[in-house]
Amino acid sequence: MQISRTVAFVGLGYIGLPTAVIMANHGLKVTGVDINAANVERINRGEVTIVEPGLEEQLKRAIDSGNLTATTEMVHADVYVIAVPTPFKENYEGDLSYIMSAAENIAPQLQGDELVILESTSPPTTTRKLAAKILELRPDLVADGTENPEGKPVIYFAYCPERILPGKAMEELITNSRIIGGQTPKATEIASEIYGAFCTGELAPTDDVTAEMAKLTENSFRDVNIAFANELSLISDRLGIDVWELINLANKHPRVNILQPGPGVGGHCIAVDPWFIVSTDRDNSNLIRTAREVNDGKPEWVIEKVKDAAGSAPEPVVAALGLAFKPNIDDLRESPAMDITAKLAEEFNHGTILAVEPNVSELPKKLEGHTNIEFTDYESAIERADVVALLVDHDEFKTVPATALAGKQVVDTKGIWR
Repeated sequence: MQISRTVAFVGLGYIGLPTAVIMANHGLKVTGVDINAANVERINRGEVTIVEPGLEEQLKRAIDSGNLTATTEMVHADVYVIAVPTPFKENYEGDLSYIMSAAENIAPQLQGDELVILESTSPPTTTRKLAAKILELRPDLVADGTENPEGKPVIYFAYCPERILPGKAMEELITNSRIIGGQTPKATEIASEIYGAFCTGELAPTDDVTAEMAKLTENSFRDVNIAFANELSLISDRLGIDVWELINLANKHPRVNILQPGPGVGGHCIAVDPWFIVSTDRDNSNLIRTAREVNDGKPEWVIEKVKDAAGSAPEPVVAALGLAFKPNIDDLRESPAMDITAKLAEEFNHGTILAVEPNVSELPKKLEGHTNIEFTDYESAIERADVVALLVDHDEFKTVPATALAGKQVVDTKGIWR
């Protein structure tokens, strides 16, 4: 379906760049807007700035077709899609500063009849706050659905969250269903037209606040399930049980589907989103909060297991295999593996931590301040290490032969070397 509306995609990160590319390759005229000038230059040359299978080829096609260009300056468009970070503050409330900054940049461009879509995972009512910010800056405009006796130009607002899996973004952007949370029926109609240009999955209409809560609910469900698995891993360790065998046996029940334990939960979604629900209603979110606390506490348990494995060695060498928040990607956001590696460097200040991450080319800045951390490849790390801590189940690590681990103390948080 050919769409004549132009799109300004604000934020070209792990979600924004793949989505902008998919839109462009399905006939939409897209301008990607990002504050990172170096990344903008690379994107305009057809160079990927993140690790995502299939993205590089599709990016080059989008650039060559002329349907996608990137810039650091906000432009006028018929539709604005905002996909900027939404971290949480120290009190776990959402930090909406990036969204509001986008609003400040979009507001001067508006003329009337534009649709502003928020994709960033956000606490409930954020879309309404975004709309209020834009209309505060542009009192000559009015939001659709409000009284308009003066006949001011109308702006539409919607919330349409992404629900893709990093590593499969290029496929799932097209095939996954999509929630279309328009503030009004007309906003939902326009947003459905945009996403219908490339999405073959169901487009499920609702209002903006319900859409925001649905996104948080999806990730909180998974967080609670993982917390259950992580709690089982703690109990199983105390009982001398193989937790992966335990979960496999339990999952043979036709109505049981327990997820897998690990060193914690990372990424910008599952590790963050449940806190948005908790901060919205602290009185009624006890289960969600407890699950977050269980998962946030798992890295400390892993560190204690590594310390036990190192024993009394005065200068242990520990291989920390994996820094990303999940396998086979380069995304380090909220990664428990990163936190574990940093903490190990502090715990073993007279030892050496060999940090391994095959999907990045250098030691992440977060770890640069630790003089006893070395960035190396996994084969060298395993060979040199007294203790091997498997933190992320990258494909490369699954091929490590048992002979390479002989004589090593192994802490396998993912159960791939059982």
